[in-house]
Amino acid sequence: MNKAFVKENDGDEDGEDTGNVPALPPNTKNYMTPSGHRQMRDEFEQLIKVERPAIVQVVSWAAGNGDRSENGDYIYGKKRLREIDRRIHFLSKRLDSAVVVDPARRENVGQVFFGATVLINDENGEATYQIVGIDEANVSAGRISWISPLARALMKAREGDLVRFDSPAGVREIEIVEVRYE
Repeated sequence: MNKAFVKENDGDEDGEDTGNVPALPPNTKNYMTPSGHRQMRDEFEQLIKVERPAIVQVVSWAAGNGDRSENGDYIYGKKRLREIDRRIHFLSKRLDSAVVVDPARRENVGQVFFGATVLINDENGEATYQIVGIDEANVSAGRISWISPLARALMKAREGDLVRFDSPAGVREIEIVEVRYE
């Protein structure tokens, strides 16, 4: 049966290409650190210059082999090509809207702003977090998005301040031990 008459899902969901990155809040800028911007640009370049041409070559070769309906190289290649194209589109939009903020150039280093590395102390002990863009966030590496509840609570606070905020585990109170910009 023709695919036009059957609702099939090839895994082409729009959110799949973003790596489950949340959308930017409305009317906000896409802040990024220089290293996050560089990593995203490098991934974009890798996809455009290396991966996509290689897959196009495989698909072209496989298409020349005849029957495409049972040609695994062709079917997988076309699927991978769609995934790469979606990721390129996503990265292109994010890079176009990026506002690169270099934390090392921050003048008011006594307060917490985007790019700050903050040492906190709470009932669980000490922890260090860097406030980064949403595409760079990785909680296990101590990099939290500037739109996260913790980062929003820390904004504009200074060393020695006690900050209360609503976390998924309930209301938490944390002390800011150190603020630095690297």
